[in-house]
Amino acid sequence: MKLPTKLTKATASFGIGLAAFAVLALPVASVSAQTTSDTSTSVINGIIGSSITITSAGPVDINVTPTDTAVMSSANDTVTVDTNHADGYTLSLEMNGATTTLANGSDTIAAHSAVVGSASDLAANTWGFRVDGAGDFGAGTTTAESNVETSAHTWAGVPAKGSPVTIKTTSSPAAGDETAVWYAMKADASKPSGTYTNTVLYTAVTN
Repeated sequence: MKLPTKLTKATASFGIGLAAFAVLALPVASVSAQTTSDTSTSVINGIIGSSITITSAGPVDINVTPTDTAVMSSANDTVTVDTNHADGYTLSLEMNGATTTLANGSDTIAAHSAVVGSASDLAANTWGFRVDGAGDFGAGTTTAESNVETSAHTWAGVPAKGSPVTIKTTSSPAAGDETAVWYAMKADASKPSGTYTNTVLYTAVTN
């Protein structure tokens, strides 16, 4: 009989069509690129070092004209310090050598015997210094004196080199910080005329 054969062919043709449709309907898988990352940090330190400079205005001229009695005169030096140090600086004073006298050849004017902490009036034929607010000098304000028998202020001798005395301490940076350092000499007519001289040394150190 022919009829069953045609039916089988039809079924076979239909089956092939479904298979083809199924293949066309399959989804297409998507592929995405995968990225990775990492991080790191660095600390940047800008380091500014401490600096300090010091200048003084000298020379200091103390003019004394003795009479029958000893008289004294005074004059000041100005010490200027610049520093960027966060804790400020310390200023000290000493002679620039072992001798503390002012000399004019073989003639001398001795350093005042008083020290900071026990400052006193100058004795005859001596010289000394003071800084307002330092030690026991008092707050001041010191002014120049000329040929007076008794000073309105107290004085101390400048120590020899190697034994500096502190005359100022600060606690913060300073720009153009000035300190007036006063010097005085008291002399009588027993001292020959002339220039009696020596050199002092100022040192500024960061704290």
